[in-house]
This record gives sequence, C-alpha cells and structure tokens, in this order.
Amino acid sequence: MSNQAQPLSIVYNRKSGFHAANNAEVYEKLVWLLSAFGYEIQSFEIGQPPDFDALMQRVMLRHQDPDNLGIIVAAGGDGTLNAVAQRLMHSPVPMGILPLGTFNYVARVLKIPLDLAEAARVIAQGAERPVHAAQINDRIYLNNASLGLYPLFIQKRELYNRHLGRLALNAYTSGLDVLIRGRKELKLQIEADGVKYPVTTPLIFFGNNQLQLADLNLRIAESAAQGKVAGVVVAKSDKLTLFKLLWQLMRGNIEKAPDVYSFDADQVTIHSARKKLTVALDGEIAEMQTPLRISVQKNALKVRVPHAAASV
Repeated sequence: MSNQAQPLSIVYNRKSGFHAANNAEVYEKLVWLLSAFGYEIQSFEIGQPPDFDALMQRVMLRHQDPDNLGIIVAAGGDGTLNAVAQRLMHSPVPMGILPLGTFNYVARVLKIPLDLAEAARVIAQGAERPVHAAQINDRIYLNNASLGLYPLFIQKRELYNRHLGRLALNAYTSGLDVLIRGRKELKLQIEADGVKYPVTTPLIFFGNNQLQLADLNLRIAESAAQGKVAGVVVAKSDKLTLFKLLWQLMRGNIEKAPDVYSFDADQVTIHSARKKLTVALDGEIAEMQTPLRISVQKNALKVRVPHAAASV
C-alpha cells in the first residue's frame, strides 16, 4: 500500500449527529485521534448539498484508489447508517460506525463500543466483517422495516422527540398515543417462498438485527442471523389486542402477545390492491410501489468491527 494518508470520510446528519448531541468537542477529539492513525479526514453533512446522492458522489470520489480505499464513516442514528450503507452495498470500501442514536442496535450487535473514542479506535484498528443487509424493492434496512401502525409510531415519536428531546421512553409514549387515537388496517397477501397467505393486519414487522429480535424474545432472531427474511404479523386489530401487544412489547415479550405470529423465508412478496404502501425502514418513512419484494443481500457490506467480533 502507498505511504500516503488514507482517506476517511465522516458522513453525519446535523439533526442526529455531533451538533444534536452537543458533542462538538468530542468531534474535535475524534478527528485528532483518527488523524494520529494516518487518516486524512473530511466531513460531509447530510443536507449539504440537499441531494444526498450528489453528496455521496463527492464522498466516493475520495475512495477510488484500489490501493488506498480508506473508510467511510456513518456518524449518527439508524437513519444515517441506513443512508450510508445503501450507497456502500457491494462496494470494496469499508464502513465505520460512530454510534449517535438512541438505541444503536447496529453498533451493539457488531460489538462496536458506544463510547465514541473507543468506536473511533475500532474504525482505525479494527477488522472488516461482512454484514447482511435486508432489502425491500430498491431500499435496504439494517435493523427493521414495517407496515401499518409502526410507521405511525415513528411519525408520532419524531413529534415527541422534537418537543421533549430524544428519549427512549418516547418510543412507547408514541405507541400509546397512536393506539388511543386510532388504528390502521391493511388487507394484504403475504407470499413466503411462493406460498400465499391472505391477511388483514394492523402491523407487519421485519427484522434484520438478531440482537433487536432477541431483545423482543422472538424465535426468528436466529433466522435473521442466518440471512433469512424474518417477519412478524399481527392478525387482529381490535384495541384490546393492540394494547396487549404494546404491553408485551414494553416487557420484551412480543411473541406472547395474542394473535402475533412470526415467520421466516428466503423471499417474501407483499401484494396489495393499493399502488403504494407506507413503509418505515430503520426509522425513516417511505412510500413504496407494490408489490413489495423482500430479500436479504448476504454479506453485502464491509463494516469495521473490533477484532474479537470479526467472526461473530
């Protein structure tokens, strides 16, 4: 490899990155630490320019030399990690993570320290690990994707976050708010490995992060670890069922809620009479054309992780 400094690009979101977390001083410390390991650092703020594709084209231009690829770092929560990972699918450039989110499930499942200085050391000295990325049509999710009530939870949670700050409690408060004010029911056909099942459901949830699924005591956690599409469907939409669902969700026992069924498959297609469905992917809302085709891109990303976690 050339003796020239390796390019390191930090992509962050002002709403969830160092500015939002009041970590400007920490940022300066991280830049100093990474520079000491021989990296040439440049930061890119999502929204500058407004077109994220144009931003990532600028980022990728720094990482074209096959003998000096460097690393692209996503600094933020799940949405920021998802956006960066989407552009690094099947790329030789590895991705680093500076966890600045509320739950940081991606960092945690990969054993990346939540302490930012330690996470920076992993970026500089860690090993590369191939990571699965689940995909719905042309969008990916690293943690989860969902239809029905959950996108409403996300929208309500962001409203609470803006007024009360980013608190884990807001995830449950927003869920209770949505259940009290109304519910949304979807009439769909779920096609799992070629077999179709008609469902009327208020919520379908797909998980790609085995740690998050294990925290919910879902048996499909191991399926996600093996690179299968792992899903949960709720079969009833009356308020009593949904309140019981929320209660078991808060206790981490969602599979004990009534009329909740988990499944796994290599390929899942969701058919609907609607031309578009609202989908939440890693906390971000998208309108997607039907049918929704869901699969897992195995080993699609290279992520810098601690050496001890490289073979996990």
